[in-house]
Amino acid sequence: MANNNLASAKKARNDEFYTQYEDIQKEVQAYIDYNPDVFRGKVVYLNCDDPYESNFFKFFANKFNAYGIKKLVATSYFNSPVAGTELQISLLPDMPDKEISPVKKSSPQTNTTTENGETKGRVIEITEVADENGDGVYDLEDVKRIIQANGGGRLLKGDDDFPPGDFRSKECIELLKQADIVVTNPPFSLFREYVAQLFEYDKKFLIIGHINAITYKEIFPKIMDNRMWLGPSISSGDREFEVPKNFVDPKKFTGEIRDGKYYQKVMGVRWYANLDHGKRHQELQLMTMAENRKFSKKVIDSDVCYKKYDNYDAIEVSFTDAIPSDYAGVMGVPISFLDKYSPDQFEILGATESEGKGFSNGLWNEKSRVSQPVIERERESIRESLSTIRIPNQEKYDRPYIDSKRLYFRILIKRKKGIKDGA
Repeated sequence: MANNNLASAKKARNDEFYTQYEDIQKEVQAYIDYNPDVFRGKVVYLNCDDPYESNFFKFFANKFNAYGIKKLVATSYFNSPVAGTELQISLLPDMPDKEISPVKKSSPQTNTTTENGETKGRVIEITEVADENGDGVYDLEDVKRIIQANGGGRLLKGDDDFPPGDFRSKECIELLKQADIVVTNPPFSLFREYVAQLFEYDKKFLIIGHINAITYKEIFPKIMDNRMWLGPSISSGDREFEVPKNFVDPKKFTGEIRDGKYYQKVMGVRWYANLDHGKRHQELQLMTMAENRKFSKKVIDSDVCYKKYDNYDAIEVSFTDAIPSDYAGVMGVPISFLDKYSPDQFEILGATESEGKGFSNGLWNEKSRVSQPVIERERESIRESLSTIRIPNQEKYDRPYIDSKRLYFRILIKRKKGIKDGA
């Protein structure tokens, strides 16, 4: 088990990306706007968050009273790089919320280190945020005093399979069972396993992951069944995360250093949730197929948009904003469609059969033996394997091709009846 624990610790350090406070605030506000009581009377669990450094903890501790949270729980990994060393500084930096007061650097620190110098995994539980310093404001300085009064939280022990603070450990699972809503940035490398655990224990959640997770066989069926979806605040570009200095290889670091802290941009980040928000119910305003062919430069310049796949009973729609308002059949759309997907407007029927995952629900022509959508591509025989279908200057054969152009994973959708334009 020692080797397993060591591997887990190494993986955790590689996944140590601290989400920016502003990004959390923007995303959570969308759920508050839709339902002001979404967190009221709830146990909120931050199970991949070092409370000494995590902006998730800072945010929800600061909003504890405003949101009516019943209990806030945060667990730190056993080898957190900052626990016990930066409490008074990292817990209360300059925050966007005006009610937060500054922290004196002379404040006492909590000892969270072992004799060999490793930091201990801890759980911090908050059931009340009172005005401890008597300044008339309930803020993070009051939370800090509560934490310090309780010795910095309770030590976690871990078990034979997982180190203290690992979300898979028995202690953390017991905390998970008591939670109503889980909010965190889980390790990207363990995203499949993490989501599976949330569904196993039937938890509401708001978490960060990579957009490519949509294509996972463990994830896509849940999206198709409307059991999880994308959050509203991120739909393109990249997001900046703080990374621990001692985990950074100076030779490979491509981010920025500001005020002695290291920041790395990550492309393709998305929020995943099963909490409802208003954007999910906003229908796309669409043009007809003829209008797109006349007015959309992207469609005009495309050689493949609206063509029928050779091996799927669907047409290719290469851009979400090019979905035709007057087409009633099945369409293949990019995964970025989910940024604007409304279950009130569209039905997700499946996806392309990448890696034999069985996503297409009968829309795939199995005899083709070509799992990704193909348009107007000649083959010697429909029974020939993909490896024998050679395309000049192409090395990979596991993606969709249209006119010898390599495409990506496609979601198969259909418009619902009874929408405004009657298509």
